[in-house]
Amino acid sequence: MTSMQKLLLAAVAASLAIAGPVSAQNVAREDTVIFDLDRTIQDPENFNWMTDGTGIRRMQGAHQVMWEPLFILNYNTGALDPWLSTGFEANDDLSAFTITLREGVTWSDGEAFDADDVVFTVNMALENEELNAREVATLRGQVAGVEKVDDLTVRFTLNAPNPRFVVENFGVRIFGSFLIMPEHIWSAAENPATFTFNPPIGTGPYTFTSAASNRAIWDRNEGWWGAQTGFADLPEPLRVVFLESGGEESRAQLMATDQLDAAQNLSVGTFEAIQAQNANVIAWHADYPYAVADPCARQLEINTTIAPWDNPNMRKAVALIIDRTQIVNIAAEGATTPSSTMFAQYGSMSPFIDAVVEAGYGLPASADVAAGQALIEAAGWVRNGDYYERDGETLSAEIHVNSASTEYTRTIDMVVEQLQRAGIDARSVPVENSVFWGEVLPFGAYEMSYSWLSCGSVNEPWASMGRYTVQDVVPVGERSPGFNNTARWNSPAAEAYSEVVNAMSSLPLGDPQIPAMVADAYQHLDAEMPFIPLVQAYKLMPFNTTYWTGWPSNDSYYNHPFFHWNSGHQIIHNLTRAN
Repeated sequence: MTSMQKLLLAAVAASLAIAGPVSAQNVAREDTVIFDLDRTIQDPENFNWMTDGTGIRRMQGAHQVMWEPLFILNYNTGALDPWLSTGFEANDDLSAFTITLREGVTWSDGEAFDADDVVFTVNMALENEELNAREVATLRGQVAGVEKVDDLTVRFTLNAPNPRFVVENFGVRIFGSFLIMPEHIWSAAENPATFTFNPPIGTGPYTFTSAASNRAIWDRNEGWWGAQTGFADLPEPLRVVFLESGGEESRAQLMATDQLDAAQNLSVGTFEAIQAQNANVIAWHADYPYAVADPCARQLEINTTIAPWDNPNMRKAVALIIDRTQIVNIAAEGATTPSSTMFAQYGSMSPFIDAVVEAGYGLPASADVAAGQALIEAAGWVRNGDYYERDGETLSAEIHVNSASTEYTRTIDMVVEQLQRAGIDARSVPVENSVFWGEVLPFGAYEMSYSWLSCGSVNEPWASMGRYTVQDVVPVGERSPGFNNTARWNSPAAEAYSEVVNAMSSLPLGDPQIPAMVADAYQHLDAEMPFIPLVQAYKLMPFNTTYWTGWPSNDSYYNHPFFHWNSGHQIIHNLTRAN
């Protein structure tokens, strides 16, 4: 062990023994669960999540143990599991939603949580443009007004019909949700944008104890409303610690030596090295691919305005040449699976993925290089040595890739090698993160690029499919709205696709027509390939069972394992002592 790691382990032990200036209580290791924090807490005394663009004011435990959501989306079933709310109803045209709150919920200081808190927090978001957290901006763009019906009922009037309103804003669809704040505290704030909300309170089963730049500590609230009302038992851990691990090497050492119970993403090699030292460390899958699918499946974007890639058959050729299985085995070290469609492969997405595959539009896991080359040759290109040529021009492709991660660059290096072998003079163009997201993608400044712009659908298909409609097409050099349709796909097929997808957008979630509509629209994606699905995004997030069991897994799929999300409450409540 390096001296730095020894110091880190000593710091961990100290953080467990000393809760901080506001608590003298010592809590045993076997009563403490320690979660990995993959970044420094820049301002540990500020709990104003509404001005937080990075999420760090929430993922240090605040929205996993203290601030509870109204609902939690179950990625396996697609259901919205009720939490602070018991349910909702929509009007006929889906332009208004009435949400019912759970009876008996209280803030940790004993004040009632009710409709007044919801209406106050929503109005605060609507009236203050300087509150710029993603969830605040989303809600502000959708809600025309909110009103209290009674103490446990709130009605939202929307700017436009939206069947996804509840799951998008209050269901922890991806990472977080719009969090309700206590009116009796926030109403005294002179400026909501500068209010630090310290000490913070919530309705959750833990209260804030202390925080520093490298850790936050939370202790169990024995008077939690959920146990008082019979909603749920008190979670077993007496203390929850979120600890900055300091990178993959130190994270691995902490996990191997039982000083960390849940870790952020690791490479396959590092995970297997940990397991060789500590057999109590597990992953989502017991064997390959180990990792769980992340919501943002990886793909190759293709600018449909640039020759020769403006020809759909040339794009299809690239799709046929790419060997997704080889990407999995080499670039991802076996930690993921090939994508058959644009969607993240969750249980809740199975009806839509199955509809596409059964209609014959799913992508194969392996390449068919000969079929791809036949399409290239049908377009007039002739193989001359290593590469295809036409009219004195070599068939080439530049693929822009974000240099911020080895996952990205390794994948594109593999794709480049595959295209080179097939006769396309491809090359990788690495660019730094800010340039990639600020200039390359939004302005269409690429031939091809590696990203995940279909991200969005985790329980229904429109969130991803709606990103490629012709309504969002702008000329190259203008910023694509919300990174939508950066490929500038704008053909008769794109118009036919958009017509189906737009019709789908107004249907209630779960409408039985939707799977067939997905397949109908997908035929146009399959025919023209404005982007090429590659592999599922993956997160290898190991759990340690030395002190705690009940972690989510593919065999115990009560929900996904992303413990840094607002759905982390479910993980906490499922943990049981190992001994």
